[in-house]
Amino acid sequence: MHLNALTASVLAIALAMPLVSHAKPTPPSIQQLAAFPQVSSLSLSPDGRYLAGLQAKGEERVILVWKTDALDQAPTVIGAGRMKFQGVTFIKNGLLAVTLWQPYDLRQDSVTKTFISKFFITDIEGKQWKEPIAPPRVTSRNEELEQALSNSTVLDTLPNDPDHILVVNGSGSNSGDVYKVNVRDFTAQRIQKTEERVAGYITDLDSNLRARLRQDLDGNGAYIATEFRNPQTNTWEQHFRSYVKDRDVNQVIGFANDANIAFVLSNVGRDKSIVYEYDIAARQQKEVLFEHKYFNASGLEMNRFKGVEGLPLGEILGVDYSGPLGYDVEWTSPRLKALDLGLRQALGITQTPLRLVDLATGQSATTNYDTGRNLRLVDHTADLKTVVVVVSGPSNPPEYHLFHNGKLTLLAKSYPDVDPAALGDTRLVYYKARDGLDIPAFLTTPNVEMCGAGPWKAVVHPHGGPWGRDNLGFDGSMWVPLMASRCMAVLRPQFRGSADWGRRLWMAGDAEWGQKMQDDKDDGARWMIDQKIAQPGHIAMFGFSYGGYAAFAASVRPNGLYKCAIAGAGVSDIKKIWARFYTNPFFRQAQAKTVDGLNPLDKAAEMKIPLMVYHGDRDQTVPIEQSEWFVAKAKNSGQPVEYHAIADYAHGPAWTRKIMGDQLQLIDDYLGKGCGGGGL
Repeated sequence: MHLNALTASVLAIALAMPLVSHAKPTPPSIQQLAAFPQVSSLSLSPDGRYLAGLQAKGEERVILVWKTDALDQAPTVIGAGRMKFQGVTFIKNGLLAVTLWQPYDLRQDSVTKTFISKFFITDIEGKQWKEPIAPPRVTSRNEELEQALSNSTVLDTLPNDPDHILVVNGSGSNSGDVYKVNVRDFTAQRIQKTEERVAGYITDLDSNLRARLRQDLDGNGAYIATEFRNPQTNTWEQHFRSYVKDRDVNQVIGFANDANIAFVLSNVGRDKSIVYEYDIAARQQKEVLFEHKYFNASGLEMNRFKGVEGLPLGEILGVDYSGPLGYDVEWTSPRLKALDLGLRQALGITQTPLRLVDLATGQSATTNYDTGRNLRLVDHTADLKTVVVVVSGPSNPPEYHLFHNGKLTLLAKSYPDVDPAALGDTRLVYYKARDGLDIPAFLTTPNVEMCGAGPWKAVVHPHGGPWGRDNLGFDGSMWVPLMASRCMAVLRPQFRGSADWGRRLWMAGDAEWGQKMQDDKDDGARWMIDQKIAQPGHIAMFGFSYGGYAAFAASVRPNGLYKCAIAGAGVSDIKKIWARFYTNPFFRQAQAKTVDGLNPLDKAAEMKIPLMVYHGDRDQTVPIEQSEWFVAKAKNSGQPVEYHAIADYAHGPAWTRKIMGDQLQLIDDYLGKGCGGGGL
């Protein structure tokens, strides 16, 4: 299809839009928020003939497979047994790659409660199920445990090979070996034997192993080496050495048609990552392909299919960057630009002005951006004639559309019973920390028709990590939708130590746990009061993981602005948590020294405000003891403290909808009726 025809076909789409209702929004129930999305994990077969995805069936999910030319016909339904589906994707025509998970009790000297995930390949009717590499026969209990906890991963789907994929083996003594697997008869050929301290491989456009990362030590400390395979000698040669203490990034993210040219993502000597061309033979940086003034570059979108009319193999279709949405893309291909424009017009996606601040310099500018609903290509065929699109926004649960044969069809809404108007309005804001540093934050304010004009009760809601971040998309954890629909303003500060906002903000959090990192959150609370967003005396802090640490810290710091706090799966003793996990030089030198400051457990008996704590008994990221220790000491503070241990809950997705609902109900009840009495 030519460019003009493609554009015209998309622009010709007429969508039946529902009439706008002016009725007062209806807050979602806990059951609605806790439900699985109606559809998720949508994927197209390479030839575009079939569409697969997960559909919610109450407590379970099933795989559905539709014919794209016959969406009105009943799809094939594939169910699971004891394990539950996590995701599904087409890996070849007629074959699905499926991930499943289940609870697992690891019984050695003691019982460790955890979860395991497994990767299988099945046909589109779900009749034959195979692991990509058949596990060896076990001869001991230790081998049985090792096999249960291992899982192979796909290195390269080999899009131009109809029968093979590249798989990294994750089991036994050959862990890390790379195999070429025939997914029709499941024979496998090892093409790379693992070597000590190799962390991962990157393939070129011909799917040859061309680059890898290797961890090692020298007199300057732990480093990560970027190595390229020399095609003449077939040996691996080091080109970059990045010391983990410096947190420099030199990551190969792809190769050009000329296999001597690699694309490198790097932040060396600068605040934000860029993408540049690298001449391997000459060992020389060439042209900078992409640099964003306000955000880190994060990757490239490339055509990896051969023989596509108008799209040469290796053509760069777009560049990715970590903008407000977290998955931003700037299309460079005329074909993709035309497709994106047509879909936007057909779906009514409009941009509004957004102020951005360079956190390294303080300079700012205003640009047009998807601040409300946004559009993302989920999957597409090589010729771009069949495309799955998701439309979502901070107050709009994802809805999926199929563009096929020049027509756009609404497939499903992920949460059709949730009223988007009840979820308020979210925007990117900036405020000044007390030392002058610009702090970005995502501010959600309640619906005025439902909740009245501000100021409102408010929650400061720090993210986990702390080397993580929030984004402007829909919050699938349902924490923000829950609080906003209960008429609370929610501030998610991107405090110092947050990742993907540039090196200055990231490294400013080093050894400032509970100190300047916590000041940033408190300064956000003060800013909400000054802006007439938050009611003084009616602000809480709620966080999970590192955010749980921040809630512990808020509960013990004097002269705080919070009426109460909620700590989910929080770290209370930073000394013991890192002594447990940072046992190798790479973790120690990269992060251990950055984790210093206030240790909440030391101050638990002096807690200043009411606190609610919850933690899952299968959490292997932050052990449940971290909460138990704090609660035991906090009971001597004279402040009310609630503690809830959640069975079969880990450090992430809930195993059952009941667990998800129970967690949300605890938060809802505490902010609505608890918080020391009478609610927030």
